Amino acid sequence: MTSSTKQPVCIVTGGSLGIGAAICQLFAKKGYQVFNLDLQAPMQAHSAVVWQECDVANVAQVKSIIASIGNKHSKIDCLVSNAGVHLSANIEQTSEDVLDQMFAINVKGAYAAIQGVLPSMVEHKSGSIILMASDQALIAKQNSFAYNLTKSALASMAKTTALDYAKHNIRANAVCPGTIETPLYHKAIDSYLEKSGRDSDEVHAEEAALQPLGRLGQPDEVAQLCYFLASEHAEFITGSLQVIDGGYTAQ
Repeated sequence: MTSSTKQPVCIVTGGSLGIGAAICQLFAKKGYQVFNLDLQAPMQAHSAVVWQECDVANVAQVKSIIASIGNKHSKIDCLVSNAGVHLSANIEQTSEDVLDQMFAINVKGAYAAIQGVLPSMVEHKSGSIILMASDQALIAKQNSFAYNLTKSALASMAKTTALDYAKHNIRANAVCPGTIETPLYHKAIDSYLEKSGRDSDEVHAEEAALQPLGRLGQPDEVAQLCYFLASEHAEFITGSLQVIDGGYTAQ
C-alpha cells in the first residue's frame, strides 16, 4: 500500500472470476479502493470493489473508464491487467478472426489499460503496473499457439514499460502463473472429459502430478504475489517475470 494518507486505488481488469476475483478481494481487504473492469458481474461482492462493466477489447472504452476513475480519485496507485482468454489450438487451427480476437482481449486490453493509468502515475511519480502473463511467456506448450503468443507479448510489454517509465518511478512487472485451479481451468478440463470420456479424478490427479510440488496453484496465491509487487517491499523490482508455477518451468 502507498504511504499516502488517502485510500490507494487499484484497477483490475477481468476481476470477476478466478485469479482476478482473488486479486480484487485481497487488495480491498488490504485497504485499497478497487475498480473491477469486466463484462461479467462479480459473483462475490465487496464494499471496496466497484464493478465497471467494460469490454477490455474496446480500447476507447477502457481508456474512458480509467480516465473517469483518475478524475474522481486523482491518483491511481496500481493496475493489475488480468483480463484474458484461453484457446487450445495449433497454428493451422487458429483462424485470422480468432487470432485477432485473442490479441484484442489479451494484448490490446493490456495496452489500453496501461495507456489509461500512465497519465496519473507519471503526474504523481509513482505506480505499479502488473500484467498477468503465464508460464507460457517462458516455455511453449502444445496446442497453444495464440495463447502462448499473446502471453509472450505481455512479458515483453512489462519489460519495455519498465524501462520507459523507470524515470517516473513507475514499476512494471509480469506475473507468470502455471496451472491454477480457476473456473477457466475446470471449464477446460470439463471440455476435455466430454471429448475423451475419461475419469474426472484421474485427469485432475494427472494435472497435479505434472507440477513438481504435486498440486495445482490457487488464485489466492497469485493474488498474494500481485499484492507484494504493488507494495513498498517490491520497490526495487521492475521489468521482471515473476513465475508462480509450482516448479513447472524449472524442469
